[in-house]
Parts: sequence; structure tokens; C-alpha cells
Amino acid sequence: MNRILGKRRLGPGIWEYVLEAPDIARAARSGQFAVLRLHEAGERIPLTIVETDPRSGSVKLVVQEIGKTTREMAAQFHVGDCILDFAGPLGEPSRIERYGTAVCIGGRVGIAPLFPIARDLKSAGNEVVVILGARSAEFLFYERKMAAVCDRLYTVTDDGSRGERGFTSDVLRRLVDSDQRIDRVWAIGPPIMMKVCAEATRFAGIPTVVSLNPIMVDGTGMCGGCRVDVGAKMRFACVDGPEFDGHQVDFDRLMARLRYYARCEAEAADRYEERIGSQNREDAR
Repeated sequence: MNRILGKRRLGPGIWEYVLEAPDIARAARSGQFAVLRLHEAGERIPLTIVETDPRSGSVKLVVQEIGKTTREMAAQFHVGDCILDFAGPLGEPSRIERYGTAVCIGGRVGIAPLFPIARDLKSAGNEVVVILGARSAEFLFYERKMAAVCDRLYTVTDDGSRGERGFTSDVLRRLVDSDQRIDRVWAIGPPIMMKVCAEATRFAGIPTVVSLNPIMVDGTGMCGGCRVDVGAKMRFACVDGPEFDGHQVDFDRLMARLRYYARCEAEAADRYEERIGSQNREDAR
């Protein structure tokens, strides 16, 4: 059992949790993730580790309400409650070296896993440029945290309510077309965003790392649910990744697989909302 030590709202449907998990806190490195199960009847979902504190034994996560489990966690799990299972750290850590200039791009909730990577790249002596993007200003978070670990910060929103109006790839293309040297790029966010960013750097020959979050069950490579095509080879995101060469990922197939269980996921979320609604009506009587 892992006790919830902290919970705060970062934006609409976006929550930051701090869990008591001393073993994970001691071992986790940037880029890795953990698999969480709320209770005996719950499903297992992967969540990227944002920060750890080995002294207090705590692990920080960011959760976005999308499906049944994340909605249930946001609505019913608060400070003092316990999570049944929290297994990790899983996956390969980010390859942090002194590359020179690193551009780090975070889209939507991908901002959360990008933070420890940008922080560690800066600590390794790189010049770090960060590009953050969201639908609108209310969905942006961690701007101050990012500003503290980078040399330049660009903010972009779809509607122009904060920073530039447009997409993260627009800023990336501008940087690629400039005279500035870029030695490595990290892009984390929706698959279509990562695909467009990888295309923006392909012809310039800039190594581009993406972090994939496909459908995952056990997180150990046994179920095969998280398979992805990278360089015409099948890889498992949970053990071979989650980071891969963005120029080698078959994003079209990845996005098709992500849509495969969309109806089942929607039905599960609807059943949960219906059950909670019934319970609330009973409580009100």
C-alpha cells in the first residue's frame, strides 16, 4: 500500500500527486515510469515519474483525467488514502549526457515527464531550450519549474491565450531554420505532436528522442500490449523504451493502435460515471 502524501490541481482535469514509495524514490531516474493500480478491482496504468525525494521516500506524479481509472483517482483518492499497487521504476532511463544544446518540447501533460529530463540535461552542462505547449493558458503548468532549469523558455497555446499562438512544432521549425546549433531534441506529448516534431528535425539530421505511452498492462514485456514499430522492428515500450528515436517510430501505426480500444475505454468510463451518479443519488436520499 502506498499512501498519498500530497494532491493539488494543476489545471482542468490535471492533478499532481505525491505518493509514499521509498524503494522507487531511491532507484528512479529521469525518463522512467511506474505502473499503478488503485484497488483489487482496478486496472493497471503507466504513469511517468516526475520527481523523487529519497530522503522522504516520496514520488511525484501528474495524472490527467481521461479514462475510468484516472477519473476515479481524481475523484475518490485524496491525501491520506492509499494506493494498492505502485510498481517501479520501469523502463530505460533517459540518456543524459553533455550534448551541447538540447531542445526539450513538452505538449499538454507531456510537460510533466519532460521536467526531470530538462533538469538533468541542464545539470549535465547542456544549454537547454524548453518549448511548452497546451490548448490554452489554463492547461499550462510547471512554467516556473521549467524556467528554473533552462536557458530559454518558449510558451505556445493553440488559442494564443498565453505565449505565442500556434503549436510547439512551429517554434521548433523556427529554431531548426535559424543559425543556432541544436545537438539533440526531446519531444514528449500527444503522438501527433511528437510525429510533427520528428519530421521537423529529420532533414536537419538532429537526433530526436520521443517518449511513447502506448496501451500497457504489466509493464514487464510479458503482455505485448505496448508493442511499437521502431525502425521496422517490433519493440516493447515498457522494457525497450519508453524513449525511442523519433525518426524511426511508425507513428501512424502507433496512433491506430491507441484508437483500437477507444470504444471499450469509453464504455468503462461511462459505466463508472453511471455508478458514481447512482451512489450520489442514493446518498442524497
